[in-house]
Amino acid sequence: MTRALIVRLGALGDIVHAIPVAAALRRAFPRAQIDWLVSAKHREILDLVPVIDRRLVINDRPSASASNRFETRGWSLLTALRELRAARYEVVLDLQGLIKSAVLARSSGAARIVGFSSRYARERLARLFYTDSFDGGRGGVYAADETRHVVEVNLALLELIGIRGAAAEFPIERAASEVAARVVRAVEGRYVLINPGAAWPNKRWPPSRFAALARALCTEAGLRSVVLWGPGERSLAETVVELADGAAILSPETSIGDLVELARSATLMISGDTGPLHLASAVGTPIVGLFGPTRPSRNGPLSSLDISVSRATICQCHHLRRCKGDRMCLLDIEVDEVVAAAERRLAPEPTSV
Repeated sequence: MTRALIVRLGALGDIVHAIPVAAALRRAFPRAQIDWLVSAKHREILDLVPVIDRRLVINDRPSASASNRFETRGWSLLTALRELRAARYEVVLDLQGLIKSAVLARSSGAARIVGFSSRYARERLARLFYTDSFDGGRGGVYAADETRHVVEVNLALLELIGIRGAAAEFPIERAASEVAARVVRAVEGRYVLINPGAAWPNKRWPPSRFAALARALCTEAGLRSVVLWGPGERSLAETVVELADGAAILSPETSIGDLVELARSATLMISGDTGPLHLASAVGTPIVGLFGPTRPSRNGPLSSLDISVSRATICQCHHLRRCKGDRMCLLDIEVDEVVAAAERRLAPEPTSV
C-alpha cells in the first residue's frame, strides 16, 4: 500500500483514540503516504502527530462565533471532495461511522473503503458506502456485552487490510507552551489538573464537589489544583476556583499544545469522560476518571495503574447526552470516594525485587 486516508473528523477524544491507527499504519507501511481528513475545529492535535503526512482540513461545521479558539479555516466541502479525488488513495479508513464521513470516504474514489458494520457504526446506514466492513461479532460498540476499549476496536478495523495485533501507540510530540511553563511556576512544580467541563451535561460532576476535592488534596497531599476550561466553560471553572478557597487556580486560556504540556507536567488529572482526559491518558499522565453514562471499559484511561470511579453499572442513560430521570448517576459519586482514589493513584508504584 502506498496511499491511505484516515477519516475521523472529530471530536478531540475520538481523534486521540484514533491516533494508534495512524501509528500502526506507519509501522506496517513505513514508506506510504498517510493522510487524515479532519474537521477544522479539531485539526490542532494532529499537528503534533508526526506519523501523518498531510492533514486535510475541512470546514464542515463553521463556527457561529469567531471567538472559538479551536476554530481554524479549512476547505469547503466541494474543495475537499476535489482534493480527495486527486489524491488517488488506495485505501480509506472511516473511523467516524457517520453517513457524512462515509460519503466523504466514498467520494475519494478509492478502491477500498473500510469502515464499521452497521452494529458498530454510529449511524447504521454508513455501512452502505463501504467496500469492507468490520464486525466484531458482539452486540456492537455501544452494547453492554462489548468489553473492548474503543482504541482496541479501532485497531481491529486494520485486520481488514492485513494488520493484526497492533499495539496502542500515541506518537504525540511535545509542544512549546509558555502557558504551561507559567502554570508550573505558579504552583511551584506539582499540581493536580482538574477538568470540570464536558460536552454532555450528564458527564459533569458538580463544581462544588470538584472544589471540595481540591481543598482535600491541598490539605492531605500538599497539591494545589489547576482548573481547566474550554469554550463556554470559563464560568464553571471560576466557580470551582472560588469555592476551593485558595486550593486551586484558574488555568489560562489554552491551545491544544498548551493542554498537552499541562497534562504532561501534571502530577495527576481528575476529569469526567471528555477530550482532555483522553489526551492526558495518551501522554501518560496519571488519571482518576469519573464515569456515569459511559463505561470505563470502553472509554476509560488505558493504563492499568489509572483509576476509574464509575457508576456506569447503575446508569439508565448509557450513551445519552441527558439523563432520562431527574438525578444524574454521577451525583452518587461522593467527594471522599474520589479523594481516596486520588490518594491510591498518587501512592508510589510497587517495585519488583
